[in-house]
Amino acid sequence: MNYAICNETFQDWPLARACDFAAACGYRGLEVAPFTLAPLATDVTAAQREEVRRTIERAGLECIGLHWLLAKTEGFHVTHPDSSTRERTVAYLEELARLCRDLGGRVMVFGSPQQRSLLPGVMPEEAFDRLTDTFSRIVPTLEATDTVVAIEPLAPVETNVLNTAAEACRLIDRIGSPHVRLLLDVKAMSSEAEPIPEIIAAGSRHLEHFHANDANLQGPGFGTVDFAPIFAALDRVDYRRWVSVEVFDYAPGIERLARESIEYMRGIVAQVTHHKA
Repeated sequence: MNYAICNETFQDWPLARACDFAAACGYRGLEVAPFTLAPLATDVTAAQREEVRRTIERAGLECIGLHWLLAKTEGFHVTHPDSSTRERTVAYLEELARLCRDLGGRVMVFGSPQQRSLLPGVMPEEAFDRLTDTFSRIVPTLEATDTVVAIEPLAPVETNVLNTAAEACRLIDRIGSPHVRLLLDVKAMSSEAEPIPEIIAAGSRHLEHFHANDANLQGPGFGTVDFAPIFAALDRVDYRRWVSVEVFDYAPGIERLARESIEYMRGIVAQVTHHKA
C-alpha cells in the first residue's frame, strides 16, 4: 500500500517541515490543496512551482496531485446555468491540470461541493448534463498533461450532486475517458446505505485514488470506522495506488494525526495480510 497525506493537515507549518515530518512518519506521497500555495493556481509562478516540487522531492516524497480544487475561490461552478461561468471554470480546471503536472502530480480530486451543488431552478439531470460537458471539455488538457480528474462522491450533508459512488460511475461512463476516474473517500462512503466493501467492489473498475479518514472527520483509527474490511476489499480488487489521509478535524493535533493514522493503517494491512496467509 502506498501512503500519502494531504498537505493542509499541517496547517501553517512551512512546506519543508511538513514534508520532512510526513516522510519520517512513513508517508511516501503528498497531496496538495492549491489554496495552500496561492489564492489561485494562476498566481503560482513557474519558479514557485519548481521550488514546491523540489521541496517535496528533497524530503523523499512524491507529489501525487491536487485536491480541494475550487476551495476558497470565487466565480467557478461546474453546474451553473450561466455558460460564461462554466467557461471560466473549464479554463481554471485546465490551469489546475497544468499546475498538477508542474508539481510532478497526476491526480486531481474533484470534490468542491459548493461549486457543484444545485442552484435555484436547476434540475438534477440538467446538472448531470453540465457535469458531463465540463469534464469532457477538459479531457484534451488532461491528455496533454497526463493528469486524471478523480470524481469524488460526497455525502448529502455537503452537496446534493453526486452523493453516491454509483452516480459518480454513471458520470464517468458517460464521459468515457481514462482521464476521468473515481475517488472513494471513507467518510463519504459512510453516508451511503451500502456497506463500504460493496461500494469498493462495484466501483473498482474506475477506482483511481482513495481517501482514508473517519466519519468523525478525523484520521483513520481515530473513530469507530473499522478499516479491516475496507482494506480487505481494496486487496480483493487489487488496488495498488495511493491511500491518502485527509482529515477535517485537527483537534487531536497535527503530529498525532499524521503519525497515528499511518500506524493504524499499517497495523490493519498487516492483519489483512496475515488472515490471507
